[in-house]
Amino acid sequence: MDKKVKVIPCSGIGKVFGLMAREAVLKTVIELCPETSETVCLAHIVTGDTEAKAKIEGLDCITVDGCPKMCASKNVSAAGGILIEEIKVLDTVKEHKGKKFGSPTMLDADGEDVISEIAMKIKERIT
Repeated sequence: MDKKVKVIPCSGIGKVFGLMAREAVLKTVIELCPETSETVCLAHIVTGDTEAKAKIEGLDCITVDGCPKMCASKNVSAAGGILIEEIKVLDTVKEHKGKKFGSPTMLDADGEDVISEIAMKIKERIT
């Protein structure tokens, strides 16, 4: 059985907070926890792709959502993933009032700092 925690970001295309969610997840699964985590494409989960569903069904999942709609969380749950953590980018951003995070296609230094914080929160939950 696959013991890697699945870490799934929202798609958030066209929004800086969506980019932050995706980048935090990639930092986690590539740099911080490559042996204990992996990501699954949310679009495949949403469209009912059987392989994507099989990768999360009945397994521990962490979602990272960029906005209050919580699309990643809702869709992972609906597809049978076991949500062990639901991270909201906006919760971390609130701690950095007045900062510039970047654009939907590129993060500024403050945005990079926030994704590092989020990635560390994910790592702490995984380990």
